[in-house]
Amino acid sequence: MSDVKSRAGPPPANADAVRDAIELLFFAYRDFTAEPDAVLARYGFGRAHHRVIHFVGRHPQMTVSDLLGILRITKQSLSRVLGELVQQGFIAQRPGPHDRRQRLLELTAEGQALEREVSAPQRARVAAAYREAGAGAVEGFRKVLLAIIADGVDRRRFEDPPGGQR
Repeated sequence: MSDVKSRAGPPPANADAVRDAIELLFFAYRDFTAEPDAVLARYGFGRAHHRVIHFVGRHPQMTVSDLLGILRITKQSLSRVLGELVQQGFIAQRPGPHDRRQRLLELTAEGQALEREVSAPQRARVAAAYREAGAGAVEGFRKVLLAIIADGVDRRRFEDPPGGQR
């Protein structure tokens, strides 16, 4: 007969550990966004602009509809932010090849430069944390973050590890 404990998985986190994790997420998010916020403020932009720049940069030629699905914001909210980014030359919109009503988005050269400037401190912070924590912790952290994401569709975006390796 097999051991029941071996199939049960890890014990549930206790309430204090969960509260600590929530608090750690608040502090980490504060520090993770502080430097990009300062860069964005110079342009009169906020975190919504950062999210749009990030996702359009990661997925060139994405549709407005796809971006709305990722961000889960209203068309009105996206329209304001996207309009500012297009007007100021950071994002280009093109009609879709098969459906002219479809709008495909991509960063312009200026948008790519802004994305690099805004994301550089975040990349450095995450890379330093990964080095400090070690490979095993990185994989565990990835698993925790994936488990926090509520939507299975969003989780599936990350089924293949970056660079095709685990």
